[in-house]
Amino acid sequence: MKRSTTRTILVIAAITAVIALAIGSVQPALAPGRGGPGGSKPTAVEDNPEAAEQGEEVAERMEALERAREAGKVGQQRPIEAAATPGWAGEIPFEASAPDDWEPAIAADPGSAFVYTLVTRYGTGKPPGCSGNCPNPWIALRISSDGGATWGATKALCPCKGSGQFDPIVEVVPSSGQVYAVYMNGYNVMFTKSTNRGQTWSAPVKTYGNVSWNDKPVLAMSDDGQKVYISFNGPTGGDPWAAVSSDAGATWTQTKLVDSSRYYFAFDADVAPNGTAYFAETAILYGGGGNKGTTPNDVIEEHVFILRPGQTTWEDHLVASIQPGLACTAAGCPPDFYLGHSALSVDANNNVLLLYDGATAAGGLQRIYSQRSTDGGNTWQANVFLSPSGEEATAPALESRGAGDVRAWWQQTSGGGNADQWNTWYSASTNGGATWSAPVKLSDAGGGAAYKTVNGYLEIYGDYGEIAITNAGKTIAIWGEGLSYDGPGGVWFNRQP
Repeated sequence: MKRSTTRTILVIAAITAVIALAIGSVQPALAPGRGGPGGSKPTAVEDNPEAAEQGEEVAERMEALERAREAGKVGQQRPIEAAATPGWAGEIPFEASAPDDWEPAIAADPGSAFVYTLVTRYGTGKPPGCSGNCPNPWIALRISSDGGATWGATKALCPCKGSGQFDPIVEVVPSSGQVYAVYMNGYNVMFTKSTNRGQTWSAPVKTYGNVSWNDKPVLAMSDDGQKVYISFNGPTGGDPWAAVSSDAGATWTQTKLVDSSRYYFAFDADVAPNGTAYFAETAILYGGGGNKGTTPNDVIEEHVFILRPGQTTWEDHLVASIQPGLACTAAGCPPDFYLGHSALSVDANNNVLLLYDGATAAGGLQRIYSQRSTDGGNTWQANVFLSPSGEEATAPALESRGAGDVRAWWQQTSGGGNADQWNTWYSASTNGGATWSAPVKLSDAGGGAAYKTVNGYLEIYGDYGEIAITNAGKTIAIWGEGLSYDGPGGVWFNRQP
């Protein structure tokens, strides 16, 4: 999870139980060294400013789900009469009956019509295939073999015993079609892969070595899948780390990228055709209780970390410094929820594109910025705006294909920055991000859930969504919508038919 906030004393009993689950009940097979054999490492709460808040967030989300169930406000479906945005199939839920899904990931195989989606699922009890000491939430997997037109049954990515599972990321190895995934098991980042199009998955491998806690991973790999790169934040106080495997995820080494007073959030990663690896990370001053980056002195930094072939040291490139934008004031929402997101992709010509959200004045409305580099990240061209002025925009997603073909979506308010109605917007570029097409609205259902109206949805649900391009060159975008920060909500997607 990227961020959460301090809660009231009313949920202390639930919080205590959930924290015990998230930190103390991880099985040794999944998390060696934490509370088990050889357990000399400190627990996650000792130097992790967000660890206690993870348990609080789960407890609050479960309470919100129960209230919504009692009020008949759970579930989602596309209204029959809804008209799809021209050129799109129409927004539909990831799974209509799911009680509470958020923070989805998606990946498409460039060599076949297979598409893979993962979501963090609350409120269904134990995942399929797990019996006893099962995670809550857990990572739900669905697979399409026809470019996203139809989807197979939901199953668990890993029906593993242990604590809650969070923050899934999925990618497809370009040359082989193998599928790689990472997720958090409590505060451990785990790696798993499939060699048979997602039908079975390898036993999860820990990626964090002796790093005592880790949070919010991103994942990328070389075209042949041998070099695998993960970034997460960890000790001390949110420093950025890199975990690298040179044997397709079997073994891992870890390196701290920066020793800093700032909290780094890894949001995206990619590996260029020439083998250069990139991480897009946002650095924010951590104020605690969701107050990261929400004062005028808390300038937000957009970093790109780069590891070039033959190098052993990561380069740190500060691409932009921007002002913190609109604070989230809705019930249960941490003030920094809308700020500090980024996305990155590299095209076939090794050109790098970075998107991020930010404001020109502290507390102002954010826009989506686009900057590109044509020299491997050494220098960056002047920014281009994707979103309009006068609205709050946040949480961009980005993917590229071929030479300069890039696609993006973001979430944006409707009605002059009023943050109680949101929509998801899409734009594309054919010249690597130098210019962009006029935005079109992807959240076109206009109803079908308690959190949806004809004007948009009530709240962004989760810190991120993703975008993919199928082997036929079609776009699929996936994101979360909800009643509030605490939920419940659902994951929705739209695609080009």
